[in-house]
Amino acid sequence: MDHRQSREELTSMVSRAVMGGAATFAVRNATKIDARGVEGHFWLISVDGGIVATGTRDDDFESAWNAARTSQSGPVGARIFDAEGAVLTPGYIDIHSHGAWEKSFDDGAEGIATARTGHAIHGTTRQVLSLITNPLDVMSENLRAVAAACSRRPDCLGAHLEGPFLAISRKGAHDPACLRDPEPQCVDELLEAGDGWIRQITIAPELPHGIDAIRRFSRAGVIPAIGHCDADYRTTRRGIDAGARILTHIFNAMNGIHHRKPGPIPAVLEDGRVQVELINDGFHVDDPVVKLAFGLFRGRIALITDSMAATGCPDGSYSLGKLAVKVEDGHARLASNGAIAGSTLTLEESVRRGVEELGLSAVDVVAAATQGPAHALGIDVPNKVTDHPLGVLAPGYAADCIIHEKGTWKAESVWCEGRKLL
Repeated sequence: MDHRQSREELTSMVSRAVMGGAATFAVRNATKIDARGVEGHFWLISVDGGIVATGTRDDDFESAWNAARTSQSGPVGARIFDAEGAVLTPGYIDIHSHGAWEKSFDDGAEGIATARTGHAIHGTTRQVLSLITNPLDVMSENLRAVAAACSRRPDCLGAHLEGPFLAISRKGAHDPACLRDPEPQCVDELLEAGDGWIRQITIAPELPHGIDAIRRFSRAGVIPAIGHCDADYRTTRRGIDAGARILTHIFNAMNGIHHRKPGPIPAVLEDGRVQVELINDGFHVDDPVVKLAFGLFRGRIALITDSMAATGCPDGSYSLGKLAVKVEDGHARLASNGAIAGSTLTLEESVRRGVEELGLSAVDVVAAATQGPAHALGIDVPNKVTDHPLGVLAPGYAADCIIHEKGTWKAESVWCEGRKLL
């Protein structure tokens, strides 16, 4: 990345690239790390946004590359990138993020483009745009803006509604005046505004209409998540059976594990249908508990950022919806009561922390930033949301990939569906 470029220049560059055409390209001589393991001297070839061939033998690369260059797409713009032994991973997928670079995903097309760039330059090739709790009409308006952006940008997967159907006792940084029970008419209003672009919604299942809402959203193709709740073990199990398939930022804004009141975490641990969001910034969840989660929920973790507008910005005063936020030492808290107000995390930093500071397996950590979130949304297999499945570097999957700087976990080159963003 050219650090002399302004945010405006980078946003324009990334937006043009992601809405442009996919080039034929190859990466060779890489150290591949994904959920399927580590391979040295690895290469891949992409045509029309999808990976068409991979391998480790030079002779196989030459024949596959010649075939790709003479395919229907033709040789125009075909290019080979030599990784020179550097790490190559799939692009990161953040299914729970509110913004970056002083912009929130509630801020319309310009805000979406800016915040997306703030994450894209750190290797997040796909993002679900999380919307904060607001009055229902405002959330519906913001949903329509997200739907419009997602229809143009393959890097935007849809919306995540973190509210308004949350428990007041576990509201975190959400405006209590806007929280409500998910009555059927509220569910219908949001589904109509989302026009098929709501990917997930966080719901407290113990609310009067909570279980019914989980069932209704699930039937509409939205993935319900349990979170910001006071749910006990049995209510959590009922929510899972009704269709909940994600646990929103485990350990945060929910009951902990008690030997006589087990709460939602043991209920989710018992049921392999549920993926578990985890914020690895050393602040939301202490490092020993992050390591514990990786051991307990092996293969079921989706690393998220829960990032807000202050991501990529200096300490200072910001906002989350209508609530004032103070950021000190990179940690965001509500100015009113000190409650944690999201993070200033990127997945690039989350992965680095997991490998370098916590000593976790690079395969496991990369999987949690790629295949884990893809599986949570059902896009790790052929689906109606993405042109190709996501999550690993293999033929048939999307050409979403990151070449990292040698010896670091910093993104050097980034592709989203064959479009070079960085």
